[in-house]
Amino acid sequence: MKRIILFSLLMSVACCVFAAKERKTVFIIIDGIAADNMERLQPKNMFDIARKGHYSRAYCGGKVGQYSETPTISAIGYANILTGTWMNKHNVRGNTNIQENYNYWSIFRIAEEQKRDVRTAIFSSWTDNRTVLLGEGKPENGSIKLDYAYDGYDTAPDLKYLKHDLHICEFDSIVCREAARCLREDAPDLSWVYLWYPDDAYHLFGNSAYSDYYVTKEDEHIGKVWEAVQYREKNFNEEWLVIVLADHGRDEQGYHHGGQSERARTVWISTNQKKVNRQFSEPWLSHVDVLPTICRYMNFEVPRDVAFEQDGISFIGKRDIYDLTAYNYEENVILNWKVDEAKGMADVYLAPENKFKEEGRENWIKVATVPARDGQCKVDLTAYKSSLYKFVVATANTHLTVWNPVNPNRSVRP
Repeated sequence: MKRIILFSLLMSVACCVFAAKERKTVFIIIDGIAADNMERLQPKNMFDIARKGHYSRAYCGGKVGQYSETPTISAIGYANILTGTWMNKHNVRGNTNIQENYNYWSIFRIAEEQKRDVRTAIFSSWTDNRTVLLGEGKPENGSIKLDYAYDGYDTAPDLKYLKHDLHICEFDSIVCREAARCLREDAPDLSWVYLWYPDDAYHLFGNSAYSDYYVTKEDEHIGKVWEAVQYREKNFNEEWLVIVLADHGRDEQGYHHGGQSERARTVWISTNQKKVNRQFSEPWLSHVDVLPTICRYMNFEVPRDVAFEQDGISFIGKRDIYDLTAYNYEENVILNWKVDEAKGMADVYLAPENKFKEEGRENWIKVATVPARDGQCKVDLTAYKSSLYKFVVATANTHLTVWNPVNPNRSVRP
């Protein structure tokens, strides 16, 4: 009888292992489509992805008027998404002369640092996405190497420039064709697909029928990638996270972006995930939530110092707390946060410096442990002298970070 029971248990475990689906992720950044235009046009494939899961508006550009305020510019938006941090950390400040701080790991660096093998891929018309923003091969970025790379179309020696930059639209067609083929045949574990042309269309013609047409054209390209994902899920023991989003919005006429107007800051996210938490449908959803979402979905291990610098919250799984703020009160800083599902304790950490910026590590000091449901903690700063204080509040399922520049009127400061 014992042998029968043991055999049954072993068979049950084996069946569970066999039944567990392998997880894959592909995220698509499509350049410069304002949220209101997306919602007006409702492109077939991008909204088919959303019908399988969810669609929501989100924001880019950091917090207006605060240390994290970030221009709504393309490469900066990609860096927000890739690192889960705002410009004050990743240091990408424009589309040219990029001086990125690789201490803030991208999702690809995190993937490449896993103990298990994680195959990575990029499909992009702009080579700098791989060589600069992802920092492939750079020693200061761990000398990471992607397994599949389909790019370089923008630097081809026989490149023929077409009227209205339509050669870029051709690049995007090639990008999605190669992405669909690679996903269908090789199924990398983590893939980034980048589409460039909508931004050019809007820069040329603003809000117009021309721009509308090329949004729908790009949607056709995305359809090839979406079909490849569905093919993999149908024919293999896999489940896929698909995220499609914009890097920035536009000004009211649609020609420009870069500033902090509401329309320029408003982006959107479409995902095939049915089970999202409240982060996805509330005003706090932003660019920086994509990286922690992928990490949670893929069960990536992230070093604590790297995680504690990230500014976002996963929009899948449990969200204990959110919206952490800090303000000075005499010799103290008062931390406040909102409570969602928190039932346990919250650990509060302080770093009275920013060693991470230069060294990629931090001296975090645990200064308090309080019930997460309290939503508040007062931290006495009299023992620390600094011009910048960094805080993390960590619960079982969520960690939040905030910076607090010193009050120049504090008497303890020279």
